This record gives sequence, structure tokens and C-alpha cells, in this order.
Amino acid sequence: MEYFNLHTHKFTNQETVLELVNQYPREFDVSIPHYSIGIHPWRIAENSLEEELQIINDKILEINCLSIGECGFDKRIEIPFTLQEIVFERQLLLAQKHNKPVVIHCVAAFQEVIAIKKKLKITVPMIIHGFSKNKQMAKGLIDNGFYLSFGKYLLQNPELKTVFESIPNDRFFLETDTAEVGIEEVYALAAQYKNWSLDELKQQIKSNFATVFKNRL
Repeated sequence: MEYFNLHTHKFTNQETVLELVNQYPREFDVSIPHYSIGIHPWRIAENSLEEELQIINDKILEINCLSIGECGFDKRIEIPFTLQEIVFERQLLLAQKHNKPVVIHCVAAFQEVIAIKKKLKITVPMIIHGFSKNKQMAKGLIDNGFYLSFGKYLLQNPELKTVFESIPNDRFFLETDTAEVGIEEVYALAAQYKNWSLDELKQQIKSNFATVFKNRL
């Protein structure tokens, strides 16, 4: 592994890149070598909830499943927040039971994510993917034990430079999500922002991967 892509919806099958590919329970692709699996808040359907949770419960036992997710909260959709909370909690408890990290989708609900982590006493690593907020929010999440993953917004918004620079070296990852870019492009900019060589950045992310994913490969 030269590069690690913490969150992507597109498997590119490159020998140099370990991709944590997002999978949905009812659209599972057995050909994906490493994946996360979860119920995205946008895709919550009460009539299939138990079936999907059972699929997650089965898949989480497989060695190829590196994490739960993406799952979480989104206050800008019509799905009731109380239902989102129930679905998120059940996935967090599965992650805790099986000692798997969690990739989190969060829109306008960071305080709620922090609160649910405390309420359920979640100790497995929780990673906010696609982080795009300010230093204050980043610090609040870091102080509460979260990891932050940066991707397309880092490329699109120069104001994130100072936020990314402020993140402790052992608490970040990089990703592409749905962006039409390679993870190499994200690494290149991240190395520039950290004032590191590309090799230094690769080594740091390998170290972070080993800590969070417990060398499961």
C-alpha cells in the first residue's frame, strides 16, 4: 500500500492504492476487496431496516470488512432525525461489539454525534469523512476522540489549508469520496499543506491506518 483512500464510492483496482470502498447492504458487490458497509442516512427505509442491519451484522465478520459506514446524521434531509438516531445507534453498537472503526457522514449535527459517542460509550475509532468545517469544530471533534478525513473540499476550498495544518498528525486521513480525482492528487496537496515530502505523508497515513484498523490486512 502506497496510498490509502479512507472513503470512496468508486473501486479503481490500483495495486498502489488500498481503497476503503463504501458498500450498501442491499447493493453489495462481492468483488470489492476492502470495504466499509453501512446504512447512509439518506438511504434509511423503515421497511427494510432489519434486513439491512442483518446483512451488516453478517458482513462485519468478514476479514474484507474494515469498518462500519458510512452512517450518521444529516439534518438537511426529510428523514426524521429520531429515526436517523435509532439507525445510527444500532450501527455504532455493532461496530463496538465487533471492534470495527466507523466512517461517519455528518451534516449540521456534529454536537449530536459527539453526544451519541458519549452516551453509548463508544471506544472504537470514529472518523468524520469529508471534513470541511473550521478550526474550532475540528478541535472539538479531535478533543472528543474523533479522526478527520479530508478530500474533495480540501481541493476545492483554499480556506481549509489552515484547518488541515492544525490537525494533529496522528488524527487524519485522506479520501476521494465521489470526486472525479485520484487519491494521489489529494495526497499531493496535503503534503504541500503539511510542508512534508510525499513519502513523509505516506508514512504518517500508514501509521494512522495501523493504529485505527489494527493491521487487519
